[in-house]
Amino acid sequence: MGDHERSTTVDAEPGVLFDYLSDVENLPHYFAAMRSAEPAGGDQVHTVADVDGTTREGDAWFVAERDSRTIRWGAPGPHDYSGELAVEGSGAGSQVTVRLHTEHVDGPAIDRGLDETLAAIKRNVEQGADPAAP
Repeated sequence: MGDHERSTTVDAEPGVLFDYLSDVENLPHYFAAMRSAEPAGGDQVHTVADVDGTTREGDAWFVAERDSRTIRWGAPGPHDYSGELAVEGSGAGSQVTVRLHTEHVDGPAIDRGLDETLAAIKRNVEQGADPAAP
């Protein structure tokens, strides 16, 4: 349980990286468990995710703060789940940091998930991958 944090560098301008990350419809392309995400009005997002082999559908909040290049999200439920993506300039590229707070107890699995998320972000943005591609 608790707080988890991971970072990586991405060969992309901070504004370009932030624009990619802040588009709700891109969430399934970099969060491995996410199957779909659609804006639901205001700060609300309707999501479908596979969590521990179970499909979960529900609403979450998602706030992108362009001035600070920070994205925060969370969802109600028993695991007190919330997170943040922060983008900063780093040399000729960017550094992206993902932070997650949850009462879920499997820390190593959460850390692996964060590493997978960062790897997908790096791959998608650096290679100019079509986010709609499988």
